[in-house]
Amino acid sequence: MANIFMTNEELGKKDDDHKRNKVPTIRSSHWNAARIPPRKTLKRLAIALTVAVFVYLFIHNIPTDNPIRDHRHPVYRPAPAQHPSNAPSVPKLNPDRPWKPPAKPETVKPNPKPVSEVDIKPVSDLGYNGPITFPNLAVSLQAIFETHGTSPTNKNILFAASSLKSAAKLLPMACQMGTELRSYVHFALMSRSDIDMEELQAINGIDQSCQIIFHDARLDKSTESTKTRLSKGVSRAFHHIQTYMHPQAVLVDASGEEEEYFLVAARAQASEEGFPVIELPEGAQKRLGWMTKLDSASLAAWNKVNVEILVYASAGTSGSLIRLLKSLLAADFTACAVPHLTIELSHDIDAATTQFLQNFQWPPARAYNPSHVRQLTLRHRIPRKSLTEEESSVRFLESFWPANQHSHVLVLSPNTEVSRNFYHYLKYALLEYSYSVPATMQQWDSRLLGISLELPSTHPSDSLKPSSPPLTSKKATGAQQKQQQKKTPTNNTPFLWQAPGSNAILYSGQKWTELHKLVSKSLEFVHQEQQQHATSTNPALAFFAQKQISKHYPSWLEHALRLARVRGYFTLYPSPQTARNLATVHNELYRAPEEYSGRQNDPLGTPDQQKDEISLSPGSLLDSLPAGGNLLPFGDMPLLDWEGRTTSLAEVDRRAVEYVDEFRGAVGCGKLEKGKGQIKASEDEEDEEDESEILASGVRKGGVEDLFCNR
Repeated sequence: MANIFMTNEELGKKDDDHKRNKVPTIRSSHWNAARIPPRKTLKRLAIALTVAVFVYLFIHNIPTDNPIRDHRHPVYRPAPAQHPSNAPSVPKLNPDRPWKPPAKPETVKPNPKPVSEVDIKPVSDLGYNGPITFPNLAVSLQAIFETHGTSPTNKNILFAASSLKSAAKLLPMACQMGTELRSYVHFALMSRSDIDMEELQAINGIDQSCQIIFHDARLDKSTESTKTRLSKGVSRAFHHIQTYMHPQAVLVDASGEEEEYFLVAARAQASEEGFPVIELPEGAQKRLGWMTKLDSASLAAWNKVNVEILVYASAGTSGSLIRLLKSLLAADFTACAVPHLTIELSHDIDAATTQFLQNFQWPPARAYNPSHVRQLTLRHRIPRKSLTEEESSVRFLESFWPANQHSHVLVLSPNTEVSRNFYHYLKYALLEYSYSVPATMQQWDSRLLGISLELPSTHPSDSLKPSSPPLTSKKATGAQQKQQQKKTPTNNTPFLWQAPGSNAILYSGQKWTELHKLVSKSLEFVHQEQQQHATSTNPALAFFAQKQISKHYPSWLEHALRLARVRGYFTLYPSPQTARNLATVHNELYRAPEEYSGRQNDPLGTPDQQKDEISLSPGSLLDSLPAGGNLLPFGDMPLLDWEGRTTSLAEVDRRAVEYVDEFRGAVGCGKLEKGKGQIKASEDEEDEEDESEILASGVRKGGVEDLFCNR
């Protein structure tokens, strides 16, 4: 302290008598180094020791039996390289080219083991009813972003179950669909059971080759939850799934094994969220195995498709009509809405038909019809006189009008007998060729006039001329023909033909509407010409009086052929082997159409009674189809023109343009300029036309005004 006050003269005097050192030291002799308190050192040592122990324990306990997983992507663990079922990890579908069925080697699947009895506990309202949480659902939903689940349109298909017995029925179908590699197949478990997901897969024989993405959508404390909480959990689970997956269709078990609260909640949530629910009945794996070969776009339209059956019964066909109706009663309408049935009756109805119709029940009693709606319409004609060609065509075509673009009509003649599986084929072919991704991208539906169930044995233009299906496509090269013959044997080739049919054929609703317009315009024009120029040499009347269809067939078929020729439409015909599983036409009780019944001397009015009839086969539908049950793309099928000659699509388009010019010339119009075939709806309509709505002949789909000078 003395040095501090050295500058003060009074205070500094105290040190005047002290003798100073000659060499001053750098530091004072009293200075000592600063020392850290012992407690801080011990604290730092303790922290370092604790961290070291924690790191050691963490490294020592890291599991080594689990692979590193990237939770951003769906995980598909591939099978060993030597295993024949080593398929790609995810479906790699190229939308730029039509789908071809993959070649799958034969593999032996383990037989599903019986489901354990852990799911037998009854569900009551006594138990836990707390907040709803899903401990394991978020991880799997966040991992499927590669499937574009946030987009409303994608390739996701979901199988969902609450009961383990239902899961055992759905998982084999999900596995079969996954191996087709046409969709991303998901399975969600919303059960109250605490079974492990890996154990569930093992019990049902599911391995990595099935290509299924699993989601554990069970609630926390599911085994203790009340029925009300489980029902709410199902609704919330579907909400989360819809947000992250947007499934194009949800398939559930409706065979009676599923929990009722699950089905009720699934239907309610589907109505609110807008996703379709397909309820699979008992035996779906065997009876609906073909649906696993459809892609997500086709399954999305499962509940949209509506088919109505139209039967035109002329006089004297009592026995044939009863046989047809009995075959319809025996048909299998599994998982499909039973079609509405309309029967057109003549004025004279015999006693046998009257008695049979009094007890005839439609839909069948065994069909699923919870509302007990009667879907049968009987139409009885009033006039006694025989109908003319015009009257018969108008009366028949007026019997059906499509409610929307998804409404179609199945025309059956009384001479037809359908098989038990005919409706399965119709829906399978309709969904594949009208709604699938390849069909949409290549506009197959714009060309398809109808789907026939029977294979005609005679030519439509001549009932005495035999008709045989072609073997290969004309445009195919030698190598392609050999490949087609490998996929489809020579006796099992479906084909496309411009000539339509009338015995057993499904007509597209849009084409039926176009046929209405063509007949209406044609009759109007003919009536005007008859009033103004009623001469036999009138070229317009001579053109419409031409008959290309034999009088063995009804008169309205002439208008259908005319529509096919001017628009380049064609009808899909099955192969002989497939036709035996669909329908057959009996000729022993044949009667000519009413409009031609008075022409006994007409050689075209007598069918060949000696031709062999195709007997119905009880075999499986998939076994009768080529390429392992897959429907062939249109490009792989032979194409015939209306005269029965093998041709190409370009040739069909060229001849369609020629026929349009001939048609317009007959009605007094000039040649049609491409793109000018449709009257604009309003003056404000834009000049640019949608290319997807323009046919090869240069006219819009669905319109016929171009054929009549846009009048």
